[in-house]
Amino acid sequence: MPTADRVSLNVATVRTQWSLPECIAGCARHGIGAIAPWRDKLVECGVDEAARMIADHGLRVSGLCRGGMFPAADAAGRQAALDDNRQAVDQAVAIGAACLVLVVGGLPAGSKDLVDAHRQVEDGIGKTLDYARSVGMPLAIEPLHPMYAADRSCINTLRHALDICDALGDGVGVAVDVYHLWWDPELDRQIARAGAQRLLAFHVCDWLVPTTDLLLDRGMMGDGVIDIPRIRAVVETNGFAGDIEVEIFSANNWWTKDPDHVLATVIERCERVV
Repeated sequence: MPTADRVSLNVATVRTQWSLPECIAGCARHGIGAIAPWRDKLVECGVDEAARMIADHGLRVSGLCRGGMFPAADAAGRQAALDDNRQAVDQAVAIGAACLVLVVGGLPAGSKDLVDAHRQVEDGIGKTLDYARSVGMPLAIEPLHPMYAADRSCINTLRHALDICDALGDGVGVAVDVYHLWWDPELDRQIARAGAQRLLAFHVCDWLVPTTDLLLDRGMMGDGVIDIPRIRAVVETNGFAGDIEVEIFSANNWWTKDPDHVLATVIERCERVV
C-alpha cells in the first residue's frame, strides 16, 4: 500500500479550510510527498511564491488543476480558452508540475451539438499542445463521469481520451480518476492501451451510496463502493509509478473537518485501503 511519501494532496480536498501555503506546510508536517494545486489557489498565493514554497518544503507536484474548458459559442470564446490554457501551461512549468490536467469542457451555451463540442475539444487540445511541447509540459486529459458531459467534460471514457491522444501524438496522455472511471467495463483494457507513456496521473477518492450531491459528495477512500486497490494494481501493472493523488470534493463532510485530521485520515486510508 502507498506510504505518505507517495501520496499527493490535491488541494481541493481541504480547499475551504486552507490556503495553498497552509496546504504546502500541512503536507510537509504530515510527511506527504507531493501536492496538486488548483489554479485559483495558485494565483491567490502568487505563482513565484508558491513555486518557492513547494521547493523549500521538498514537495513534488503531481499535477496542476486545471486547463481545458475549450468549447465556446463563438471564435472569441474559443480564443479566450486557448489564451487561458497557454497561461495554465506556463503556471504548470513554473511550479514544476508533472502534468497539466485538462477538464475539457462540455456543450457551449445554447448548444446541443455534442459532435461539434468533441471537435472543438480536440482542436483546442491540439493548439495548446503545440505550445506545451515547446516548453516540455505534458497535458493529461481527464475523462469525467458521463453525468458531467453537458457542462464540465464531453470526454467521458478513457477510450475517447486515448483516441484523441492517438490523433495528436506525443506530449498528451491521460489522468485516471477512479471516481469518474470505476464503472467503465473497458477500463482495464484502456489502461493497458495507455501504457506507461500516457498514464500521467492517478486520482483517488470513493463513490458513496447514496451520493447526495454529484459534485460535492465524494467519499474518503474505503467509505464507498470503488475497488481502488484493484484499479491501482492495473495502472501500476501497466507502468504507472507516479504519485497517488487524493482529490475529494466533500462540502458537507471532509470540508467541515479539521484539515490536519483530514490529512491524517488520507494517509491512514492510503496505507490501509488504497
